[in-house]
Amino acid sequence: MSLSINLMTTPALSTLAVEDSLQRALLRAQVISEEAVGRHITNQAMLQQLGLLRDAMHRGYYTLDTFRYQSQYAEGSKDQAVSHSMSPSKVNSARSPCFSSPSAKILGPLREALDRLTSMIVDVNELVIFLRSYPRLYRQPYSMHILLGNCMFGRQMEVELVINFLLHEQSHGSEELEVLPIAGPARIGKSTLVAHVCKDERVRDHFSEIFFLHSHEVTDDKLAFREGCTMKDQNTVPKSNNEKILLVVVELPGDPNEDAWSRLYHAIKRCVPSGSKIIVTSRSDKVVKLGTTRPITLEYLPDEAYWYFFKTLTFGSMDPEMHPRLMQLAMEIARMQNGSFDGAHITSCLLRGNFDIHFWSKVLSFLRGFVQKHVSKFVSMLFTRGGSKDKTPRCDVFKC
Repeated sequence: MSLSINLMTTPALSTLAVEDSLQRALLRAQVISEEAVGRHITNQAMLQQLGLLRDAMHRGYYTLDTFRYQSQYAEGSKDQAVSHSMSPSKVNSARSPCFSSPSAKILGPLREALDRLTSMIVDVNELVIFLRSYPRLYRQPYSMHILLGNCMFGRQMEVELVINFLLHEQSHGSEELEVLPIAGPARIGKSTLVAHVCKDERVRDHFSEIFFLHSHEVTDDKLAFREGCTMKDQNTVPKSNNEKILLVVVELPGDPNEDAWSRLYHAIKRCVPSGSKIIVTSRSDKVVKLGTTRPITLEYLPDEAYWYFFKTLTFGSMDPEMHPRLMQLAMEIARMQNGSFDGAHITSCLLRGNFDIHFWSKVLSFLRGFVQKHVSKFVSMLFTRGGSKDKTPRCDVFKC
């Protein structure tokens, strides 16, 4: 009899042990990640390694939170089901570890997340030593949700790639302007990435003026070019060699027209000093052929990374584990955002202002109804036009 009990309780105890180990590994990874975010790291290999560590950390938190959310949901469902049909003794047995099927099912993913994260932490041991040699970018805030406001979450690698391109000195005698293409879907953060880079002190000190050009219909006249641009920043401190270097950011709405781009490029070339740089952004992948260097293509964040971002913004400095029911609702609400950064900021601010289960439930119900309404319209339109049912729309309340 005792052997049977041990066999039935061992999986649950093993799951709890793995959960505890994963929690400790996640805290270690979070310390390393937060320390790295606030430092000016130029080594590309280190940035790649830190990116892999963050991916493993996001996946670990997502797996752990999913496990805890499923357990909470299962317990709530069982409580309602057994309260009307079982005696107190049977209710207690229903809550016992041997009946915890969600725990048994997720033990494999928990172990996989733990093994992956532990391996990554071992790999970055030497990186942690060198990390302290890099200067800080800004004073470390007291909470991670404030730190997220000072960095491009999930885009640290892209930020450094853009900055390295801008600060790279062209060879003497080169007459051509260097062009960096940035491609990606609508509202994925192309303009936000560029704006974040332009706020960097290294970039502000390097360029005398920064212009945003929103239209490709520009004549060859220098004055017309200047009027077609919106000056975003002007550095009043002259460079040591008295040379003014400009940065021009061109936003193309769709597929680039090669003839129009050629005219624009040569117009800019005649107007700006040697050594100036061009960044061109577009939703079209065809923009990559306009570049003189390796392009940057932005993609949607993985679900695991987006959940970490949304959870941090929503709960702020509070401990999410103290609010398991709100955590369950937050995971459902995050899934309704479809990876929208705007949605994450707006919704998290709304939720953070009212930590009430009923209020959060109403927000979730509203988002579900909104998404269902637009998905139904999309499917109906596909059948009407003879489209494919396999296409999945990306629609949320902040995009449609």
